[in-house]
Amino acid sequence: MKKELGSHQGYIFDLDGTLVDSKLDFSALCRQLGWPPGTLILEHLATLPQAEQQHANAVIHQFELAGALQATLMPGVTDMLAEFAELGLPTAILTRNSKAVTELTLQRFELPFDVVLTRDDAPAKPDPTGLWRIAEHWRIAPAELLFIGDYLFDLETAKAAGMPSCLYLDGTNQHFSTQADYQIGHFVQLQQACRQWFRG
Repeated sequence: MKKELGSHQGYIFDLDGTLVDSKLDFSALCRQLGWPPGTLILEHLATLPQAEQQHANAVIHQFELAGALQATLMPGVTDMLAEFAELGLPTAILTRNSKAVTELTLQRFELPFDVVLTRDDAPAKPDPTGLWRIAEHWRIAPAELLFIGDYLFDLETAKAAGMPSCLYLDGTNQHFSTQADYQIGHFVQLQQACRQWFRG
């Protein structure tokens, strides 16, 4: 039987497209790198010779850095995290972004998280290792946690980890909703669900 949205013991979030909008245009990045449209960036990067990897990494870093500097915070994130802190609910981030860009983004918006794992800390999603590490760190079973993201990789990662998933709707990703356990269109929904469950 599916748990209530707000009844989980900890909450893990994707970063870009979920907590912040970096307005990243991956089609433009592929064009810049000379790769076919729709290429999976990190997966293709890993297949390249080292010299090409170094060049591509430099291009990707500048692309992600520009995104971090122009990013805007999604509505409701600050209030939700403040209430989670009051409720004693642990929070984490698992992102395919680099460590440097992730740290810059979190510093810009003064976002507090108990655990932050990037592609430099754990295998990139959809590998579930990052979610398992967070669950182990908290000593909470994956089934008692919730992973919130905006893309198919997030939902696939949660499923592989044995963790429920929540799709953050952005107006363009509704077609992924059948693969998510929950969906929200605003973080106030998650905040209110947790408040109702834990405060009664």
